[in-house]
Amino acid sequence: MRHFFVFLLLAAPAFSQVSAPVKAPDAVDRMAKDLKPSRVLVYKKAGDRELTMHVFDPQGFKPGDQRACFLTIHGGGWSGGAPPRMYPFAAHYAKLGLVGISLQYRLYNAKTGVSVFDCVKDVRSAMRYLQTHAAELGIDPKKIIVSGGSAGGHLAAATALFDQVNEEGDDLAVKVVPAALVLLFPVIDTSKEGYGQAKIGDRWQELSPAHNVRAGLPPTIIFHGTGDTVTPFVGAKIFHEAMLKAGNRCELDVNEGGAHGYLMRDQFLFDETLRKTDTFLKSLGLLK
Repeated sequence: MRHFFVFLLLAAPAFSQVSAPVKAPDAVDRMAKDLKPSRVLVYKKAGDRELTMHVFDPQGFKPGDQRACFLTIHGGGWSGGAPPRMYPFAAHYAKLGLVGISLQYRLYNAKTGVSVFDCVKDVRSAMRYLQTHAAELGIDPKKIIVSGGSAGGHLAAATALFDQVNEEGDDLAVKVVPAALVLLFPVIDTSKEGYGQAKIGDRWQELSPAHNVRAGLPPTIIFHGTGDTVTPFVGAKIFHEAMLKAGNRCELDVNEGGAHGYLMRDQFLFDETLRKTDTFLKSLGLLK
């Protein structure tokens, strides 16, 4: 019996590793697994890395078209995630005649020196790529809608807000101006009351959307749950009120009790979010 007890003690770590929990696919994961982009394009080189955009072309697409574009950015605390996560959003808008794109960017990593500022630089570089390759991509550079979830929502807002954060070597004469923002449970306040200060550091206020609202920002719709404890709902409320005070159009769609990422886990809520987004984009003339 004593030998058996010793065996159990020695074997316990191995058993615990084997039984580690695995995240079950949610509604968006299940949709994404059956979707494939029309093409994958390199939009930037960062050191020895190539960063890509995963493009979903609409039916009847041809270079030289002037279609609206729906650029979507995955979340993951800036340090995880990948473009396939947002394929269902890009594919939805490709079906409606837009060019849908899911974006890759460098992931935050303190050990390798990739900062949240680098993530911001990448998405702003991507916007410049869309502007300068509009004819090839068949898009109207004045009709680029930018969307994202969680940290991806923060990066979507960054394309409109953080004019001072740019990659060295980018052509700053190429303006980064989204036609609209669609923010899904975004990181919107990077103060201690919000999310991200520990990763951004002392310069957190430079990258806090709630602290950088000004007049002239793009029309914005925000989807956020009141039960969100990752990116607290109060941040979305503060941002929404600041946008209105500055004279910008901003709509806040509130899901009572909704936890972080609520609309990604439930097919009905996902479909409802797209329906409301469609209505918002139609009101701006960005969707027929």
